[in-house]
Amino acid sequence: MKTSRTAEGAKAAGGARGAGRAPGKRERLAAAAARVLHEKGVEQTTLADIARVADVPVGNVYYYFKTKNELVEAAIQAHGAGLEELIARLDALPDPQERLKALLAGWVGQRELTARYGCPTGSLASELDKRADGLDVAVAEVVRRLIDWAEAQFAEMGREDSRELAVALVAAYQGISLLTNTLRDPGLMLAEGDRLERWIDSLR
Repeated sequence: MKTSRTAEGAKAAGGARGAGRAPGKRERLAAAAARVLHEKGVEQTTLADIARVADVPVGNVYYYFKTKNELVEAAIQAHGAGLEELIARLDALPDPQERLKALLAGWVGQRELTARYGCPTGSLASELDKRADGLDVAVAEVVRRLIDWAEAQFAEMGREDSRELAVALVAAYQGISLLTNTLRDPGLMLAEGDRLERWIDSLR
């Protein structure tokens, strides 16, 4: 995917990210949980793994999170907060087509990570779908929020089939994430990003 002013605009809109106070231990543990669960999966991740990445003594973890499930829930919330930050940056762009292309640019920019571990939210959702503790519902809300936002962009472009288009976009991303990870080929996501850019252009 070519670097465009859309992607540059999204990057500029996110320039203030990370400003303000340093995150506390709870926030660091939640962010670390999101990262480690992405890299190792739910079943293989231990509280010690998360504590190490968060640079928090493992004994302190229980002060903030009593169970591993609570940490998984915190990781889901971190994914949701990250999505809201992304949406805020994308919404600073003036045109819905630019916003959608900036979203694509962000996905493609993470292709090396996706090739190693898959989509952070999608792979977590796939794991949690096999459980019956309600965490599957929580992660589904994050995915639904992305679809709802994409639907709003297509609607602003004047498309009456905006919901279907939003589902198709997110499904294409999840599908190419799976293939990129399975085949360990970041180029697949790069090519699909170019195709989806042309698809978005064709919808005007």
